[in-house]
Amino acid sequence: MREAVIITGASSGIGLAVSERLCDMDYEVFGFGRNFELCKLERGNFHPIICDLLDTAKLTGQVKRIAAEWEIHVLINNAGVAYYGLHEELNAKKIAEMVRTNLEVPMILSAQLLRTLKKNKGHIIDIASVTAVNSNPHGCAYGATKAGLYSFGRSLFDEARKYGVKVTTICPDMTKTNLYRNADFREAEEEEARLVPEDVADAVAFVLGVRDGMVLSELTLKPQLHRIRKKPLAK
Repeated sequence: MREAVIITGASSGIGLAVSERLCDMDYEVFGFGRNFELCKLERGNFHPIICDLLDTAKLTGQVKRIAAEWEIHVLINNAGVAYYGLHEELNAKKIAEMVRTNLEVPMILSAQLLRTLKKNKGHIIDIASVTAVNSNPHGCAYGATKAGLYSFGRSLFDEARKYGVKVTTICPDMTKTNLYRNADFREAEEEEARLVPEDVADAVAFVLGVRDGMVLSELTLKPQLHRIRKKPLAK
């Protein structure tokens, strides 16, 4: 039986690129997302799971069903939501969506699967952000959720390492994805000034490929140049 992976945010961007790479590595990949209409990944070992991650009962029920039929060896907490701007311009709904998606869901899934991952000496990979360790004006709340995820991963590794569980936090810089749809800026156009989702997929493959007994607990990915692109003002 193939080793199975659960990954959130698998329908596009980083999650889709990571899912494709994991399929190439012969994992059975269960990818969670809201909408897979634009997803072109058609592999026999890729299983799209349509699910609103904030529907906790449905999410945990789906995970329970998968874990009952497959040996889960890897959990990848990838799904993320970002709203940018002055903090006083954020409403409670946007703040709650970021906190729940970026931090609460990874905590819930990690708790649900930890006994299984201890049994299988599995791996949790959290896709955080460079904002986790930086000051983030105009992105205070988003950066705080990623800082929480970063802290959670470090502590969980120290708690679970004696059981053979690996925990890795990957912190990408600005990547060519749809994350910045709610911002007045986006990643730069030059290839050397931005990451692409495949860069993160390469990092995940590298992390999973190290020898048993060695753990890459943290990995930061940056483009060679530091630039952003301002979006044109709406008329």
